[in-house]
Amino acid sequence: MNVLCVEDDLEIASFIKKGLAQYGDSVKHVSTAQEGMIKASSSDFDVIIFDRLLPGMDGLDAVKVLRASGIMTPIIMLTALGDTSDRVNGLDAGADDYLVKPFEFSELYARLKALTRRKPLTVQSVSLTLGELVVERTSRKVTRAGQIIELNTKEYQILEYLLQSPGQLVTKTMLLEKVWGFNFDPKTSLVQTHVSRLRNKVDKPFSFELIKTVRGSGYIISDE
Repeated sequence: MNVLCVEDDLEIASFIKKGLAQYGDSVKHVSTAQEGMIKASSSDFDVIIFDRLLPGMDGLDAVKVLRASGIMTPIIMLTALGDTSDRVNGLDAGADDYLVKPFEFSELYARLKALTRRKPLTVQSVSLTLGELVVERTSRKVTRAGQIIELNTKEYQILEYLLQSPGQLVTKTMLLEKVWGFNFDPKTSLVQTHVSRLRNKVDKPFSFELIKTVRGSGYIISDE
């Protein structure tokens, strides 16, 4: 693996570098969020380790900037903040996984490998269309009735996944697996919260809803 480690604690950074070196992996270490964003934008990495509490800029904000700029490299956040709300905020910012300090290297390595094995959503066509809703997949531009809709990374991924199966049920479990890469239920309102925000942008300003809830099962996107 080619890993970018953004961590201001030099002992932790050294611990991670030595552990990955034993597996033959390459690690680039920087100490600030600003350096991390520059490296992530200018070089190709298989995965990024991003500390949450960094000097000058919160790692959470840095991840948001990276996702907004189209950097989709898998990111695992390290933090001493372990409450459920902190984990949800990290995932909401665009991180793919969240590991609380202190941690064992074996768990970190297993999570890194899992992230690098994850497959991106397959692009089968340049655009996806459902009635007046159009998603341009190369630019991630979303419009409905000619009106541009601004979506964050997770909202876009949910919408894209729904549009790959119009008229078909997409369950919460399917979204957790395909959008977040979870093979377990984190016991939070993660999916419901993101779908609600997506609806506020895609459906609420218009005359009829496209995203429909199947109570107790999941969601269907349809223009009928």
